[in-house]
Amino acid sequence: MMDTIVNSSAKQSIELLRSRRSVVAKNMSEPGPTSEELELILEAGIRVPDHGKIGPWRLQVLDKSAQAMLGDVLANEFKARIPDANDAQIEFERLRPQRAPTLIVVSSNVNKEHSVPEFEQLLSCGAVCMNLLNAAAALGYAAQWLTEWPAYNNNVKHALGVTGDQHIVGLMYFGTAVEPPSERVRPDAGTVVSYPDAIPLT
Repeated sequence: MMDTIVNSSAKQSIELLRSRRSVVAKNMSEPGPTSEELELILEAGIRVPDHGKIGPWRLQVLDKSAQAMLGDVLANEFKARIPDANDAQIEFERLRPQRAPTLIVVSSNVNKEHSVPEFEQLLSCGAVCMNLLNAAAALGYAAQWLTEWPAYNNNVKHALGVTGDQHIVGLMYFGTAVEPPSERVRPDAGTVVSYPDAIPLT
């Protein structure tokens, strides 16, 4: 009986990973995760490989007020970059961080003096983003991992307390899907997976 339960649980977990699909942030609505659910998502998010136990990531949960303030930053920066932008374009940027009920900003906190390569620390940041997506899916929520131009803008980074030598790794949106997302074309495993029977000596 126990084996049946374990196997069933394992199959459900694998199926979640096999079928997870991002939902476009603008296609999300309320409700978003509750505070208790959000804590679970965050706990799962940071349970990732972290060589050297560095914790090379930081997570900021932006509530609606903070999302609106970030939207003002984006609107002002967009106007500064594109002076002839029209009102509709500027308003679109103002609303960009407010497209879904919940927004988590994942940024790097790489220790450049540590023996663990910076690249590996950044991979750990990416793993945080992926864990957040999977945890949200496990709780039945829609999620999308985005960056877009704000992630690469120094003034936006400064507003979020991310120093110029660090990175905004993900703008993570969470909510409830307005409609089920359609499946997209996935690579066939045979085109990306190989089973080499010999490794040549150099």
